[in-house]
Amino acid sequence: MKIAVSSLQDGLNSQIDPRFGRCQYFIIVDPETMKFKVVSNAANISSHGAGIQAAQIVKDQGVSAIITGNIGPNAFQALSAAEIGLITGASGTVREVVEKYKKGELKATDTPTVGGHFGMGGGRGRRQ
Repeated sequence: MKIAVSSLQDGLNSQIDPRFGRCQYFIIVDPETMKFKVVSNAANISSHGAGIQAAQIVKDQGVSAIITGNIGPNAFQALSAAEIGLITGASGTVREVVEKYKKGELKATDTPTVGGHFGMGGGRGRRQ
């Protein structure tokens, strides 16, 4: 099993990026062994469709769950359709949230947590 964690940097001690579609990296972790792979998020510089593009990136990695801070409606729909579990509201380091995941301390998300264009700045997105 593999999970993807949105991250600001490229390691287990990196802070969670609160944005899914526009995060800098995805850390793909096997929670049992803590072995990980770093995947740069090419969608983070897209002018539009970053959430859907990021969803495709993690889907292609074969993950069964995503841990992030927030998820927008388009990414939520794409990941739900791919039957990838979503956990939002995460903060701390990648290592910390994976440990919480292993202990069952994180709850699945059943709705988007922000409006579209949340990670672009300029006040265009809004929390729901």
